[in-house]
Amino acid sequence: LIDSKIFLGLGGVIIVLAAVASSLGFWAYLGVHATLIIIEVVPFLVLAVGVDNLCILVQALQRDEIMRNESRMDQLARVVGEVAPSMLLTGISESAAFFLGALSTMPAVRTFSLYAGMAVFLDFVLQITMFVALMALDLRRQEANRLDLCCCIQLKKSSAGDMQTSKGCIYMFMERVYAPFLMRTPVRVFVLILFTFLACGSITRIPQLSVGLDQTLALPKDSYLLKYFDDLNKNLRVGSPVYFVIKDGYNYSNEANIDLLCKTAGCSSISLGAQISVAAEQYNYTRIRLPASSWIDDYISWIQPDVGCCRLLDGDYSQFCNASVLDANCTACVTANELDNGRPNPDDFNKYLNWFLADIPTQACAKAGKSAYNSGIDRTPNKDGSIVQTIQSTYFMTYHDVCVTSDDYVEALRHARMVAKNITKTIGVEVFPYSYFYVFYEQYLDMPAQAALNLGLSALAVFVVSFALLGFSIGAALITMVTVAMIVVDLMGIMFYWDITFNAISLVNLVMCVGISVEFCAHIVRKFSVSCEPSRLERATDSLASMGSSVISGITLTKFVGIVVLYFAKSQLFQIFYFRMYLSMVLLGASHGLMFLPVLLSFVGPKCPTVSAARSRLGEAAPLLGNKH
Repeated sequence: LIDSKIFLGLGGVIIVLAAVASSLGFWAYLGVHATLIIIEVVPFLVLAVGVDNLCILVQALQRDEIMRNESRMDQLARVVGEVAPSMLLTGISESAAFFLGALSTMPAVRTFSLYAGMAVFLDFVLQITMFVALMALDLRRQEANRLDLCCCIQLKKSSAGDMQTSKGCIYMFMERVYAPFLMRTPVRVFVLILFTFLACGSITRIPQLSVGLDQTLALPKDSYLLKYFDDLNKNLRVGSPVYFVIKDGYNYSNEANIDLLCKTAGCSSISLGAQISVAAEQYNYTRIRLPASSWIDDYISWIQPDVGCCRLLDGDYSQFCNASVLDANCTACVTANELDNGRPNPDDFNKYLNWFLADIPTQACAKAGKSAYNSGIDRTPNKDGSIVQTIQSTYFMTYHDVCVTSDDYVEALRHARMVAKNITKTIGVEVFPYSYFYVFYEQYLDMPAQAALNLGLSALAVFVVSFALLGFSIGAALITMVTVAMIVVDLMGIMFYWDITFNAISLVNLVMCVGISVEFCAHIVRKFSVSCEPSRLERATDSLASMGSSVISGITLTKFVGIVVLYFAKSQLFQIFYFRMYLSMVLLGASHGLMFLPVLLSFVGPKCPTVSAARSRLGEAAPLLGNKH
């Protein structure tokens, strides 16, 4: 119980919670609202990142041999000086990657990046201050032979024994078995080809990722609503309505402009109605199922004198005769001679539009527009106070085809906008489509561009920070960035095979993957950069043997234990977007960090610096973790 580290473990968890709470409080004070993704993801992220560095720091102290005439506090200071630069590299890289992700226009990604970046930075600050102080207190307790947690109980010297250095079985395995085996030439060539093949295969699958978020994933597996949604998808045969809205600035009473909207005989072949009708004929592609219902076509039919819908009592405009009224004094609003190619003149068009929209459809006049179009035309009274009103905006309604999957909804929105864009070019006034589900799926239209921007900025941050903190070595920075990029690419490939859709949650996880991947790479790359073995192969072997055990026990295992718990969550959302993606992150990060990265360094790693040059550039006061004294 004297050599146990329960006190340090609890202190590390408290540091993580303090960093998360401080980040939440800081951004809440500035008015940046938190989201559900932040509450679910940021604590796990900071715990995964924070515990890794703490384990590496504690392991470094345990494996270090105290020098002659050196006190325990001096030993702690020396070990912190050896390990802290790697912690600085990972902490700053992750924070910079997250803060650059805040440049995203997606609110969920932007908010997550702000909260995560601040939490990771504060966690690093607390690690090198508060946790180092806890380690000093723990060393004094251990020297005084006091029990862990129950420090008031002191054992006799003979019962506790002296503090001994312990490298552990994982370290010995990495040094004596794994590293020599991996550095064999046939094994290195095979590993390089294998990981290159996996990356290329993943790249081919990225364009095939499905976008969107199925609403049923938010439900537990045993929810009765799942059957309801399944039946809805199987049996529903009516698509959602879509409205093509014409904004202000169009002259509807002009005959040429009427021809650019209507779809009956005499209308333009590229009119709004004609283009929607053509799109409806290709509904498997455009997702538009029916031609648009056109008030302007019905209005032209309604005003025709032979139809008998538009009639006035004794020619008085203020006294409208419905088609069901049987009165010999009711006469047609306009005569055939007053129509031009069946179209009313501008004055008559504006004059009788009010009656058309107020007329209730009957068996005698089915073209009356009150039921179908009264709320679909926005009219503004003229400034002169006349009863004639000017049309400000209007819409033409049709229906989408039945949409089941997120891809269906996104494609429906995409093609509706394409049709609206073509109509805009035709009539010269902006036209936009609207359906009730657009607000939910609009974010997925530019999802690939947003992902490329966020991941590109995060990778750039990793490169810049690695370049600055690895002694301005372009080679080391490039190797770190390439390895991180391959981990992210392979994760996107796994998303395809594991049915993980591309949405705001998965994009947040991909941005987080960039930060976590640095943990698997930075320590080994930095050890390689300061190692002064005579060849790249020996330096790669030395860095893998020295830091490999820390990557396994301090990074991989700590993350893996926390991820396994997510498997038992009832929510499908947690199982798919958190368990599957987090598990993939850890496995890919560990495999790339412990296999691909050392092999890549053995082939194209940066040149070996001299001892003095390495120490002057990187601030080394002693060999890095794992060197023998």
